Amino acid sequence: MRKAAPLAIVLLLTLSVKAQTWVDSVDLHGREQFMPAEKYKWDWGQATFLNSLIHLYQSKQTEAQKKVYLDYVKTAMDATYAVANGKHPNAVASAHGMAFLARVTGDKKYLDKAQEIYADYLKIPRAKNGGVSHRAETIELWDDTVYMLNMFLLEMYRLTKDEKYIADFLEQFNAHDEKLIDPVSGLWVHGYDDDAIDYNDGCSIMGWPDKTTRKSSQIWARGNGWVGMALSDALNTVPRSSKYWKPMQKAFVHYVESIAPLQEAVSGHWYQLVTLPKEPRNFLESSCTAMFAYTITMGLKMKILDKKLYGPMVEKSYQGLRSMSLKSAGAAYLIPTKVSGGTCVGDENYYLTRKITEGTGFGYGSFILFGTAYEQWKGTRK
Repeated sequence: MRKAAPLAIVLLLTLSVKAQTWVDSVDLHGREQFMPAEKYKWDWGQATFLNSLIHLYQSKQTEAQKKVYLDYVKTAMDATYAVANGKHPNAVASAHGMAFLARVTGDKKYLDKAQEIYADYLKIPRAKNGGVSHRAETIELWDDTVYMLNMFLLEMYRLTKDEKYIADFLEQFNAHDEKLIDPVSGLWVHGYDDDAIDYNDGCSIMGWPDKTTRKSSQIWARGNGWVGMALSDALNTVPRSSKYWKPMQKAFVHYVESIAPLQEAVSGHWYQLVTLPKEPRNFLESSCTAMFAYTITMGLKMKILDKKLYGPMVEKSYQGLRSMSLKSAGAAYLIPTKVSGGTCVGDENYYLTRKITEGTGFGYGSFILFGTAYEQWKGTRK
């Protein structure tokens, strides 16, 4: 009679099947514990997590592997179908799931919903330069917006091959760049107030716009992380023959050259207020780190960036996130830590006193997006 394998060996074998790298462990906890598909919420943070699962779907080699992620997206979109809308950018964000399903399954109901949401998107209030307002109640441009729109617009392009969606994205990038760019750092401030009326959204610091420029004062790391991910995903989607590719490539290289020197040398992380590394109250923040590292990794994958210069940076971030910004949750689970919580617009003190949390949709999503891209670049993702 064969003896049963020791429990430790059984557990080790189970882990090796379920989770190959820290990316798989974050993915598992996100899908099974943090946000089961049937409990999906139609919002921006969850949309980032959803997008990371679609990236995992695209990374898999077999239909059986892909089915795990396809089933998740389908369940999540079916659960929120009745409330799905595009009345503001944070609502538009999740709609990439509908467009993805329309493309992959061919089911007309998802196409109908995606088209309905695009019609909503066209009605969102805009600034005088055409930038889509982050809020429906007042006209403000936030750096977050470009990614929330980008996820949906790129998936609509993949679905239809109609370049109007790429034109939409580039229009929004340029409108936000015009109002948010900081000429000294080359990065974006968080917000711009277009209507010159201070609005109390219950989250931002009242009076945050400068009286003259109407810009906010701080260069927030995660806000700039959204910008880099939007540019890299657009470049990875649009053919190089498109007239839109070179303008986006130019903006991408400028962005990377601005953000790369600000990486903390030992940990591979970036700071919450990214241009103030010597501020005593500043802290290393993990979600922005994953976003910046994702952007640089995508540049390496696309051979836009020099491997000798930028390769060591993403190596340091991949290892640094594992050693500093993940915690075990038992079994094959890992949870992102050192994540700055949901953040509106404020002054220096506002950003430096944000609650540091763990998990969150954008935490899981940014970690998975970076880790997957890195492992594909290294040739280790199965």
